[in-house]
Amino acid sequence: MREIRFNAFDMNCISHIQHGLWTHPRDQSNRYTELAYWTDYAKRLEAGLFDGIFLADVVGVYDVYGESPDAALRGAVQVPVNDPMLLVPAMAAVTKHLSFGVTANLTYEQPFLFARRMSTLDHLTGGRIGWNIVTGYLDSAAKAIGLDAQMAHDDRYDLADEYMDVIYKLLEGSWDDDAVVFDRAAGVYADPAKVRKISHEGRQYRLDAMHLSAPSPQRTPVLYQAGSSTRGRAFAATHAECVFVNGQKMEGVRDLVDDIRARAIAGGRTADDLKVFVGATIITGRTEKEAQEKFEDYRSHASSEAALVHASASLGIDFARYDLDEPIQTGKSDAIVSNVEAMTRSAGPQWTKRKLLDQMILGSRQMPMVGSAEQIADRLQEWMEKADVDGFNLSRTVVPECFDDVIELVIPILQERGVYKTGYREGTLREKLFGAPRLPARHVGGRYRTGNKD
Repeated sequence: MREIRFNAFDMNCISHIQHGLWTHPRDQSNRYTELAYWTDYAKRLEAGLFDGIFLADVVGVYDVYGESPDAALRGAVQVPVNDPMLLVPAMAAVTKHLSFGVTANLTYEQPFLFARRMSTLDHLTGGRIGWNIVTGYLDSAAKAIGLDAQMAHDDRYDLADEYMDVIYKLLEGSWDDDAVVFDRAAGVYADPAKVRKISHEGRQYRLDAMHLSAPSPQRTPVLYQAGSSTRGRAFAATHAECVFVNGQKMEGVRDLVDDIRARAIAGGRTADDLKVFVGATIITGRTEKEAQEKFEDYRSHASSEAALVHASASLGIDFARYDLDEPIQTGKSDAIVSNVEAMTRSAGPQWTKRKLLDQMILGSRQMPMVGSAEQIADRLQEWMEKADVDGFNLSRTVVPECFDDVIELVIPILQERGVYKTGYREGTLREKLFGAPRLPARHVGGRYRTGNKD
């Protein structure tokens, strides 16, 4: 029987997905600038046998709502936001098995230096690093680095394909596995004949250099990707090992998962080469009544305005312009296209702000699972079976109690049912997920390992 996998889904900021809950008196997310907050967090998750912590990120501010960042600043809507990567070594130092999926926007990262950063993190964590590949969706981020606006949606994926080509060349093809000889007697650390420059001349990138880092345990970090648009699915089927999907209905998620797996198979991979994680929010208790009371308590702190701020940015629509029941016009967007498609599926082709707010009961578009631990366990298993997902990215509500509840109440039930691990498998993140430390030869990145592909 397939085991359920959990990642904690968070961000190096106060308010991530469920907006407004930072105002709850028991919430500790205001401590996000304290190292002890994150190291305690990591130890808690590892004690609960979570697979990892998945750290989201943005490099711009949400200024679509009201054509201003003011509402985002008032509600702490993913601003201020600090760098997720700098948290990883500290959390890795206090854990042995917990993995770390970090989001990095390739549109604004030079591949040569980014490859070194990934190798460094892979070395320091003993092979527990994953990279969530994103291409960005905020004009504010583009303007922050001197551009007038972001690239068009599909053009960003074209850039991403070339970017991945460069990354694979550096991480997989520059150093042979046995290049480091560490011969003290001969005074030779690395064999120059087994280290080569990488040459790349493309539309976006030019490179003529060797990778600066020796091969790390995984070489390439485990590759996460969250785009579910048509172009995003094609990218995921080619590159991703872990796919992150969101959706309100199982049927829609199952169709999406089936499509991505079929695309991967058509490209020479197998269905098992992909692990699919669906976003979920859990509010639970020992009884259904306890869970409902907790839900109503949390709900009283949710912020509708902050939710609309986030939705405006990710959907590319200024909801401040609309009255509650005024039809919302949606056209071509260069924001998160899959989010627009998902909202159309759930709210219907004729949206209104009221319909949207009806779904934002905890300050986000993600409807929570509310129920006793037994009911939650049933629901998670139903998702696994009917949507063909491998696990869940659990977004935080009130921290740390939201994860404590899952660890103390839900996981023991899943373990009793034989669908959740009772101990960690040894090895790197990729070994824990797929049984081998390196990309397989059938993966596009694995084909660069000999260093003979230009």
